Amino acid sequence: MSQRKTLETDEEQLPLRTGLRTRTLSDERLQFCRQIGVSDIFLDHRDPRGDVFADEGSHDDETITIDEGVVPSVSELVQARRRAEDAGLRLMGVQSLSYNVYGKIMLGKEGKETQLETIKELIRNIGQANIPILGYQWNPRGVVPMRTSQSARVRGGARGREFDIDDIDQPYERAPGVEREYTEEELWDNYEQFLEEVLPVAEEAGVQLALHPADPPTVEQLGGIPRLFRNREAFERAMELVPSDNHGLKLCLGCFSEMPETDVTDVIEHFGRNDDIVFVHFRDVLGTWPRFTETFLDDEESNYNALTAIKALRDVGFDGVMVPDHVPEIVGDTEWGHRSRAQAVAYLNGLLSCSDADST
Repeated sequence: MSQRKTLETDEEQLPLRTGLRTRTLSDERLQFCRQIGVSDIFLDHRDPRGDVFADEGSHDDETITIDEGVVPSVSELVQARRRAEDAGLRLMGVQSLSYNVYGKIMLGKEGKETQLETIKELIRNIGQANIPILGYQWNPRGVVPMRTSQSARVRGGARGREFDIDDIDQPYERAPGVEREYTEEELWDNYEQFLEEVLPVAEEAGVQLALHPADPPTVEQLGGIPRLFRNREAFERAMELVPSDNHGLKLCLGCFSEMPETDVTDVIEHFGRNDDIVFVHFRDVLGTWPRFTETFLDDEESNYNALTAIKALRDVGFDGVMVPDHVPEIVGDTEWGHRSRAQAVAYLNGLLSCSDADST
């Protein structure tokens, strides 16, 4: 493994803790995060072509824009970090990259060089701004919906997002706009070339890259495009392909929970022992592929026990951030889900206190 260059941050001295993702850095949003017991945030970005993110309605002066050839400057990123710090929060990273920034690289299309340079510049700027993490995913977009329903009923009539393969016509056929067949090994080759290009930049900048699973996972392809990061074995391969201490997982427990016959605790123990977990997406579902519904973290019928997962994270020495990134829609809530996110954070913080007491 290569030697990791770390940013000047006290991250390694911090405890396991909760965080939130937000696209806006408005005073009201930051104050809310701090008031409900959050200490860390990840920043979603706006892109000019309208990708959908967790937040809507933020103003241009309260967020950042990332697109192919469009990268926030170091001064913009420093300003974002300082806005968070002024509210008593840490800006731990940029949550993710949109398909607009990596799609040509993934498929080996013309223009991939421009996208590579965009990502390299973004990594350098994040590093110079003393922001330690850049999340990313390698997920085909536009070929099938990530969820087929936004209003499946969960506890108390709350609305959760659902995926059901039966709701998609010909899911395994080539989708409109997919111009040719792509093989899995072809996409693995493209991914390896991507890592060879960007990981040296991340090491020099002191930035950790964090890979998110395909969502929905499990199947080899949907809409005619292979889905590489659909199971545990694929992540093992990704971590071994171009070894670097600056590369790890955005460990989405919900995605692994969606995978049939997958034990979330075992996944935590495996990747945690190898120090591959950068940060955690803490969500859960009812059911597994090919039909599942996102639900509350404290839903007694969900797939795994959240306290057991937290204890497993502690046991492997993980001391990063847990983000409840998707939450159900509850009565009287805002578009972002203030009430539902507050419930998730309060639950996780309560479990953290319980696991603290158990360890003493």
